Amino acid sequence: MKQKQTGAGRSQHLILPMIGQRITKTAIAVFLCLLFYWLRGYRGQDMPSEAAITAIICMQPYVRDTRDYAINRFAGSLIGAVWSLLFLLLVLVFPALSRNMLILYAVMGLGVLATLYTSVIVRKPDTASLAAIVFICVVISYPDISDPLRQAADRMLGILVGTVAAVGVNVFRLPRSKNRDSVFFVRMKDLAPDRFSAIPSAAQFKLNYLYQDGAKICLMSEHAPAFFAAQMSDAMLNMPLIVMDGAAIYDVAENKYLSVQTLGERPAMRMKDHLDHLGVSYFLYTVRNNKTCVFHQGAFSEEESFLYHRMSRSPYRSYLDGENYEPGEIVYFKIVTDEENAQSLLRGMQSVLHSNHLRAVIRPEAGAAELHALYVYSARATMRQAESRLMQLLREREPELKAVEVFLRADYRSEYDAMSLLHTLGNLYEPLRFFPRRKPRG
Repeated sequence: MKQKQTGAGRSQHLILPMIGQRITKTAIAVFLCLLFYWLRGYRGQDMPSEAAITAIICMQPYVRDTRDYAINRFAGSLIGAVWSLLFLLLVLVFPALSRNMLILYAVMGLGVLATLYTSVIVRKPDTASLAAIVFICVVISYPDISDPLRQAADRMLGILVGTVAAVGVNVFRLPRSKNRDSVFFVRMKDLAPDRFSAIPSAAQFKLNYLYQDGAKICLMSEHAPAFFAAQMSDAMLNMPLIVMDGAAIYDVAENKYLSVQTLGERPAMRMKDHLDHLGVSYFLYTVRNNKTCVFHQGAFSEEESFLYHRMSRSPYRSYLDGENYEPGEIVYFKIVTDEENAQSLLRGMQSVLHSNHLRAVIRPEAGAAELHALYVYSARATMRQAESRLMQLLREREPELKAVEVFLRADYRSEYDAMSLLHTLGNLYEPLRFFPRRKPRG
């Protein structure tokens, strides 16, 4: 079973970014903090701000990060509050320390030193700055502090209220039924403008959130796996990738190809003979030992030389000389030229394509102005057929899985497009339901 979904449409006018979950949850957490103190009778200038500030700082994109940040903030606040209490008690017991402001501020400096050092001793170095800030916030008002113990206790209460509000709001979710039996297919060209561009950080956050939550998302690219390393270096991928415009399926976790659709020995040799007869220079892409190997045939043009030196820096592919490859290993041909020449070559190779069950496509060459690339694949090497092959592999373990394509309606233009697409995907994976879905009987 396959469904196709598209991202939201776009207006030609000003496009405002969507209000994300983190923004909404932060606002709710701050409201709860203010509500707590309002119910306790605080108003106006008397309203403590510590709880609201803590909620804002502790709210993180992932629940796990919020929990860890909250623990660190509470630990740092506790260290700062304890040392501030000790400082206030010290100056009350020894009033001489407060008679000279120079001495008083020197003691405050020593208090900051003690606070920072304590954070290191208890192996919480990340909380050191926060602990020092809390210490200063409490003691800076001296001598206008009447009840040191209450001052420190109120500070700790504010930290606790803000921490609980941030963690509670981030953990809480409306009833949702997750579609764990769906595999979502997403094109990389809908997440980034080209293969040399990393996807926006906000989109990567959203993707990682979905991956971490268990969503099955398969990313599809027209290019080799090497480009994923640059585009999504921090991605928490949990599914194989469809690469080379559907010619291969690559498992990132295992660093190996699960499936490769080559041109076939005879069709590959016929296409090679055709290009050699025309005197056209081209690249040959093969897969050997789970690594992409690239060979160049013919004299290097200026454009090809530029692309060769740019892409050969990648550790994920090997650029080799000569013809030490087997015709049966060829996954696709690539000819780099201008658009007019590419169209002319395509018209001239129609008979070779049809008689050998091959297909060709022309695309603009990213990173090289006014250049295009003509690709030649097996006719069986398509995104749709790669989806089917991957679903067959996945259904061996989970027979009930269904495929869902999530594509943009138009070409990628901005970060808003990527976020709109992932918002649609999130709603498909985790649709909001106010009543849990009933399981079918039997």
